[in-house]
Amino acid sequence: MAERVDLTKELDSYRARRGEFRVLDLPTRRYLMIDGHGDPNSATFTTAVESLYPVAYTLKFASKHELGRDYVVPPLEGLWWAEDMSTFTTARDKSAWDWTLLLLVPDWVSPAMVEAAIEQVDRTKVPPRLADVRLEELTEGRCVQTLHIGPFDAETDVLAQLHQEVIPAHGFTLAGKHHEIYLSDVRRTAPHRLRTILRQPVTGGRT
Repeated sequence: MAERVDLTKELDSYRARRGEFRVLDLPTRRYLMIDGHGDPNSATFTTAVESLYPVAYTLKFASKHELGRDYVVPPLEGLWWAEDMSTFTTARDKSAWDWTLLLLVPDWVSPAMVEAAIEQVDRTKVPPRLADVRLEELTEGRCVQTLHIGPFDAETDVLAQLHQEVIPAHGFTLAGKHHEIYLSDVRRTAPHRLRTILRQPVTGGRT
């Protein structure tokens, strides 16, 4: 039986503590991706999630049966941005948000396996936005991240501290898109217990 790997335990980038702002340098990684716009409490967001996961699980089983390498499907992640970044903090205007949802793909899984998984899902489940699911590399480089515990709408104070205090204090400037990693299952976790890694790519810094 193949040993099941949990990438959230294997990779240091999934480690974060509340109140601690870590600076880390990330390698290029590959993800299943799908894009969207607007409020995450909408059907558009839901259909995007419903289109990612069948591919991810088909890929997991293909890895187990074809390569003998089993793994836990990693948690959902999201890149978030807007023309005015205050929509994430003081303004909190969800209708202005753009996003890309992500599911990490292990290094040993080939692009051909991803293509085959998408084709297999297309023959069976046909989720609403399957045609929009893609495999793509993400290069973030140097980042600052922390852990938020609580409802998503309570992230504003932590984000304000990250953007307006922590990052400038290190001589950094914001670069790239705000990144969130959803460590909790929202279907089974009370809002006040949700655990979310908040990550921001940066440039510069004091030497």
